[in-house]
Amino acid sequence: MKSISEVLIDVCAYAGSGNVLKVQHLLHICSEHIDENKDNNNEKDKKDKSKDKKGDEKKEDEIQSSAHQAMAVLGIALIAMGEEIGVEMSFRTLGHLLRYGEPVIKRAVPLALALVSVSNPRLNVLDTLSKFSHDNDPLVSYNSIFAMGVVGAGTNNARLAAMLRQLAQYYVKDPNGLFLVRMSQGMAHLGKGTMTMTPYHSDKMLMNRVAVAGLLATTVAFLDIKTTILGKSHYLLYCLVSSIQPRMLVTFDEELNPLQVTVRVGQAVDVVGQAGKPKTITGFQTHTTPVLLAYGERAELATDEYIPLTPILEGFVILRKNPNAS
Repeated sequence: MKSISEVLIDVCAYAGSGNVLKVQHLLHICSEHIDENKDNNNEKDKKDKSKDKKGDEKKEDEIQSSAHQAMAVLGIALIAMGEEIGVEMSFRTLGHLLRYGEPVIKRAVPLALALVSVSNPRLNVLDTLSKFSHDNDPLVSYNSIFAMGVVGAGTNNARLAAMLRQLAQYYVKDPNGLFLVRMSQGMAHLGKGTMTMTPYHSDKMLMNRVAVAGLLATTVAFLDIKTTILGKSHYLLYCLVSSIQPRMLVTFDEELNPLQVTVRVGQAVDVVGQAGKPKTITGFQTHTTPVLLAYGERAELATDEYIPLTPILEGFVILRKNPNAS
């Protein structure tokens, strides 16, 4: 328990920082091989105990001895989730852990993939999770199903919806698997597609710590899914509520009356350090507010009739009439 707490506090301190040295330290923790032979030798001497008791003790020892490694896997995702390059590097690293790691590490990797791309259904992440949702280890498949829901939360992604419908047929005789599939389907269509669970806002510059805490609390509960989510502590799923927020852009005038204006919505372009006034969005479409903003999209006013009181058009924006409008 001490080692779990140490790793958890350490990664929470560096959440979203992208600290490479801390990720290296966590990978070193994941590479440790826990030797269980010592425990087995001690158990052979005690012949008086019943077989059930021995089995329970052995399981508890395994969980306690290697649970900090699962926490380290989540920590890699938590630290890397702040910036795009870190996310790409962590995806590759988590792929290695998935193939060569211990079973405890393997079970935590789908949850880490979910943390890295919340409400961002990238094809490579979805394909990886889809593959491991049919794994021989039921705990890996359960975590993968939940991770698919987090990755596609509020996106109405058609590919993900088709995958989850297939999984519902596959797990029709497994009540636990079916429960998680139904939950992931609900998350994928969160608020009929008007909500998101991504913890970053203001053009992904600021992190909502409460949202990250809600996601982390739920993923930590999924590390021991049989006694928590599939046991008597299913209410821990309500922690996700703290990360749910609307993803629409709504404009108001200075008297807070709803205002319909034309805005251009397109993929955000990184213009840091570029000279002049480069275009901040590409491949835009013109809409009238209120409008939904997908992951990685940005909005700007189509005309100079109004001046926004905030530099970033996200959520609720107050507009002021432009006195110098052409």
